[in-house]
Amino acid sequence: MIAFTVLDWIVVALFLAVLGYAAWRAVRVKDETSTDYFLVGRHASFWLIGTSIFASNIGSEHLVGLAGSGAQTGMALAHWELQSWIILLLGWVFVPFYWRSKVFTMPEFVERRYTGSARTFLSFISLVSYVLTKVSVTVYAGGLVMKTVLGIDEIGGIDFFWIAGIGLVVLTGIYTVLGGMRAVMYTEALQAPVLLIGSIILVVLGFAAAGGVGEVMRLNGDNVHLWRSMSDPEFPWLGIVFGSFIIGFWYWCTDQYIVQRVLSAKSLKDARRGTILAGYLKLAPVFVFLFPGMIAVALDAQGQIDLTSPDAAFPLLVSTLLPAGIKGLVIVALLAALMSSLASLFNSSATLFTIDFYKRFRPDTSEAQLVKVGRMATFTVVVLGILWIPLMSLLGGALYQYLQVVQSLVAPGIAAVFLLGVMSKRITPMAGYIGLIAGFVMGMTRLVLLIAGFDADSGGLFGQIAGMNWLYYCTLLFIITVILMVLVSMVTPRASDEQLAGLTFGSMSDEDRAELAASKSGWDVFHTVVIIAITIAIYAVFW
Repeated sequence: MIAFTVLDWIVVALFLAVLGYAAWRAVRVKDETSTDYFLVGRHASFWLIGTSIFASNIGSEHLVGLAGSGAQTGMALAHWELQSWIILLLGWVFVPFYWRSKVFTMPEFVERRYTGSARTFLSFISLVSYVLTKVSVTVYAGGLVMKTVLGIDEIGGIDFFWIAGIGLVVLTGIYTVLGGMRAVMYTEALQAPVLLIGSIILVVLGFAAAGGVGEVMRLNGDNVHLWRSMSDPEFPWLGIVFGSFIIGFWYWCTDQYIVQRVLSAKSLKDARRGTILAGYLKLAPVFVFLFPGMIAVALDAQGQIDLTSPDAAFPLLVSTLLPAGIKGLVIVALLAALMSSLASLFNSSATLFTIDFYKRFRPDTSEAQLVKVGRMATFTVVVLGILWIPLMSLLGGALYQYLQVVQSLVAPGIAAVFLLGVMSKRITPMAGYIGLIAGFVMGMTRLVLLIAGFDADSGGLFGQIAGMNWLYYCTLLFIITVILMVLVSMVTPRASDEQLAGLTFGSMSDEDRAELAASKSGWDVFHTVVIIAITIAIYAVFW
């Protein structure tokens, strides 16, 4: 529980007022077309894209959950927070194909490269997974975290969990419904610095209280190392090398939730530079979100706090270390994380439904009607998020526990389809469709077995599937999908040159290559090298 003062509440109120003003300014701009509503009219600059990517990525699991992971396993999960280089892959390798194709969604790109059936399948599984996992878990975590952090059990006889959860959904939903992607990106541009400032203050004061960085590292022992032995049951280094890349590639380079931001760029250069800015910002979470957990371990060892559980690390540090006013700023950072994630989820889900289902099956729909449908779809996702809270309150622990596992099961098939699809024009439309289905079926097979209670002790094939390390299974699923796609491509006809034009490296025209070359500059190369160098340095220090 965090004891709030009047000054803290004033800080929170000021943030909400400024956020409301920014949302109001964005909402005032009339969206006349679907491009305006879903992609900011394709006029977004690189700073808007980069901050939006970062803010969308940061949710309650970073401020609270990642601190808990830092307290429990140290730097083990830092690999997922050191994926700036994968964001650079998005900008340098995949953005040229996505942006040039002028698609609204990733499933739409899949249709261009493969088949309409592949688009429908990817749209369906993406939309369902957003509503049932990302939206619901974010809403559930938001309500639970706000109740825990503020220490408010109920108001007027109503559980504060419900007030906080529904309040966050409604508040975020209002400006997302009315303002579309413009409101989402402009408010996220405001939220990103708040996230960083609040978290940096907590870390600086934490290190000072614990006696410095060296003392924190000493008291965390072997947990300060990034790489674990092959015998580690959760994070063997070989599984980390391949599994974290597959999950990271799917998330950063193919997921609508992230890629929609670069699709809104006003130029190919802005799209790439947006990913470079996001790459810089993505270097921060290891230090400002994960380190607090390690600081809490050190303070507990020194007897300054009583760390009863890893997830208590964040609220304990806030309540123990921060003076009045600064506590409010950190809670503002938490609110910013929750609202930016929700806004992105609402808008991405609405985009998938409107573009991949409604517009596709009603192609003569006017632009004005598409904007209305987009708002209705966003509103529907908001309502579904609220309706799902009761089930999350009953099953939340299990679902939240399996969230990372679900991602490791969904990612491999989609990652293989996008990677092979762009890299080679020899991969056939049928191979892409079968790859999506096979990857999804194999992934869900393991999920069902896990939910049914199978494990390594169950014996037999089912026991082996359920008992395999999650990172190894993720890697195996990716390899099987790739092999299957290659074999299918050997016996099925490939797409025509007209269909593939500009969608793969082998089908780029001279004009495409000239446009790509013109979008590059020494600025891009320099900052790309800097980000990679910083990442290597972090790995070297925490090896």
